[in-house]
Amino acid sequence: MDSKRDGGWNVIRNRIKEYRARHNMKQEELAKLVGVRRETIGNLEKGRYNPSLVLAWNIAKVFGVSIEEIFTVEQ
Repeated sequence: MDSKRDGGWNVIRNRIKEYRARHNMKQEELAKLVGVRRETIGNLEKGRYNPSLVLAWNIAKVFGVSIEEIFTVEQ
């Protein structure tokens, strides 16, 4: 479905901050594990940036869960 044609945009929501808290992990630590800057993790958590599929996969892998556990698509 084309989100432009149906009048809405898909938004990716995430639970990165929640999972970091569960694992007592700082943004900087997660960033280092997945090969991005700390600011990228902060921007992801605030919804300012949508991750690439590879980045989403790597973040999920760090926490040992599926991508869908951390990232959801809403319209």
